[in-house]
Amino acid sequence: MDWIPEVYHPLGGGEAVIPDAVLFYRSGHKDDDWSMLRAFVEVDRATMGPERLAAKITAYARLYAYVPVTVGRPRPDFNQEPTWEDWRRRYPIFPRLLFVLDGTGPAGVDNRIRALRAAARDLAQPGFVHQVPILAAPLTDLLHNGPSAPVWRPVQDPDQRVSWTHSRHP
Repeated sequence: MDWIPEVYHPLGGGEAVIPDAVLFYRSGHKDDDWSMLRAFVEVDRATMGPERLAAKITAYARLYAYVPVTVGRPRPDFNQEPTWEDWRRRYPIFPRLLFVLDGTGPAGVDNRIRALRAAARDLAQPGFVHQVPILAAPLTDLLHNGPSAPVWRPVQDPDQRVSWTHSRHP
C-alpha cells in the first residue's frame, strides 16, 4: 500500500534507529478478510561489513524494548499505570524486519545471513527474535520471483524459504 523512507525512531540519549523504509502492506484479497502488515526494510548493498550489518538487529532489539523516561518524572512504581515501549505509539505490533541483500554473490549473501543469525542468537533480549520475524533475501531473487514469493530466509533458520508475510514464527 505504501512505504515511508527513513523514519526516525528514537532510542534515547540522542541515538535512533532509522530504517531505509517502513513498508505498509495489505495482506489478503477480500475486503472483509485482510490485515495490515508492516515491515522495517534495510537495504544492504555490501557497503558495510557483515558485522556492522548484523549490529542493526541489536539496534532494532533496543527499539523493541525502549521505554522513554520523561525528565523530572519518577519511574512508575507498582501502583501506577505501566509505561509502554515507544514504538507502540506508531504500530499495533512491532514491524517485521526485512534485509534486502545486494552487491555480492551467493557466498557473500550466505556470509551476511550467517552474521545476521549470529547477532540474533547473541541478543541480550531473546524475546525479540521470538516475537519479530527477521528475514533476509537477495535482491536478485526478489527481482526474479517477486517480493511476496518464498525467497525470504528467516535468520534463525536460513535453510528455510518463506514469504515475508508468513506467520510470526518460522
